[in-house]
Amino acid sequence: MRLDYSWTVARRDLLAGLTVAAISLPQAMAYALIAGVDPRYGLYSAIIVTFIASIFGSSSHLINGPTNAISLVVFSALAFFDPDAKASAAEAMFLLGVLVGIIQILIAVFRLGDLTRYISESVIIGFMAGAGFLIAVGQVGNFLGLHDKGNGHQPVLERFWLTLTQGGAVNLYALGIGAGTIVLVLALRWLVRRFGLPQVEMLTALIVAAGIAAFFGWSIPSAHGKSLLTVVGSVPASLPAPHIPDIQWSWIPNLTSSAFAIAILGLLEALAIAKSIAHRTGQRLDYNKQILAEGLANLTGGFFQSLPGSGSLTRSAINHQAGAATRASGVFAAIAVAITVLLFAPYARFIPKAALAGLLFVIAVRLVDWKRLRYAWRASWYDAGLIAVTAFSAVFITVEFSILIGVALSILLFVPRAARLRVLELVVTPEGLVRERLPADPPARDLLIYDLEGELFFGAAPEADRYFDKIAHRAQVESISYVVLRVRRTRNPDVVFLERLEHFLRESEARGVTVLLAGVRPDFARGLYNLGFSTWLPADRIFHEENKDYSATLKAVRHAYALLRRGESTPDSTEEKRELYYLV
Repeated sequence: MRLDYSWTVARRDLLAGLTVAAISLPQAMAYALIAGVDPRYGLYSAIIVTFIASIFGSSSHLINGPTNAISLVVFSALAFFDPDAKASAAEAMFLLGVLVGIIQILIAVFRLGDLTRYISESVIIGFMAGAGFLIAVGQVGNFLGLHDKGNGHQPVLERFWLTLTQGGAVNLYALGIGAGTIVLVLALRWLVRRFGLPQVEMLTALIVAAGIAAFFGWSIPSAHGKSLLTVVGSVPASLPAPHIPDIQWSWIPNLTSSAFAIAILGLLEALAIAKSIAHRTGQRLDYNKQILAEGLANLTGGFFQSLPGSGSLTRSAINHQAGAATRASGVFAAIAVAITVLLFAPYARFIPKAALAGLLFVIAVRLVDWKRLRYAWRASWYDAGLIAVTAFSAVFITVEFSILIGVALSILLFVPRAARLRVLELVVTPEGLVRERLPADPPARDLLIYDLEGELFFGAAPEADRYFDKIAHRAQVESISYVVLRVRRTRNPDVVFLERLEHFLRESEARGVTVLLAGVRPDFARGLYNLGFSTWLPADRIFHEENKDYSATLKAVRHAYALLRRGESTPDSTEEKRELYYLV
């Protein structure tokens, strides 16, 4: 928080917080519906998780709390419970929040947050596409007023089919309320954009739907104890109380993988949103502090009956657009939700599930970044494959494992690409320019020049061996005496590659071929020195990287021709001079 906090800044934060609260209320209940738990746990998350993350976070605009993607993973994590065991499922969810918080705190303590940047964005795009589809499919039953069929051990699509075929007749009242909610949200969204009105279209649509259902008595139980519409249910007018989750050790194996998935996905969501807004505002972020805040928020939420959460793209963007100046806006938003729960929670019993399903259809469509999806899909087969496999895994396997599958696949596909070396033969023109050899160039005599480019780690060693063998074979067939190997565009040489290079240099020397290394970077030179190359490789065969392109290569070529004219090599005379030359 800022020390120079003034009334002007507080007013901006308060207005932004109230705007965010208006969005948080319907979203929190809708996301609890996705997770398959009582709506109050979503509201509690919008209070506790939002409050704690805003207190300890780094971003001035990031709003935490329940999100659609996290809620979907929670639903998958709780699938092993029978539908009637709601109390046990709730306890497992609280325990899940504690596990997620512990994992995220450990990531912050060991400063592992930077590892998240190695997860391809295409994995997240694919996951969001699959999650959006699953959210929509999962709400068809509520939208049509059908009875949910199947159990948590069955795939989502199978449960969807059973609900359609065995869930009873379509409830026209539910269909009308759900469709009307969608139309009203879209119409209000158009008005908001057209006239710059406050972004409360979802809350307004939910209130209107609940009011209509209550006015006509559709959501009020009849004398037989049933209503025409299935409603959200009663939400107690109370704040979340401290609660220690009931720990059943048999739950741990089922929850652990989901906890890791939620922890990683939550951090990816939160950091990506925070970075995006900070890029526009110029704020400097402490990513490790933000990760710690995410962990503390979920850990605390687990002890206060909250749905696990993360950074919300919708609420964070609205917070920024509404003029928020500091993290106090998130605190005000949490307090506003808490006050609303205390005053109006009992009226939640009039909210039809079909209306929330309509909201979730809109949210599911917005969850998918269609423009980014098309862009990434057309970028390369690598990105398209990651998107397709991750989305397919989310729909046909499980949501939490889809992230792990996508990450594993991105690593498996990246390593061969990173291990790919590029070797070009170069020539020196009469004007003193170094360029790639063309078919029309005369054949090389006495001297070969090659440019090596790529990552010089163990994965590239087999490919390096292949190129070294080709160079050695050509030098032998064409009676070449000198080879200049330009290594300026190589990176991160490791012990495996340097060992292969040593074999190549020693074998070339044994065949009467002198190899000169040009454009040697400091890390490359340090590796050569540490492995004792200076004890057997003359220092005049090493030409260090220079600022001017190809200057080291030209020096190496001139030196090779000078040696050809003299017919002899000129190694350094003293060990001390040799070591000084290698040490950078």
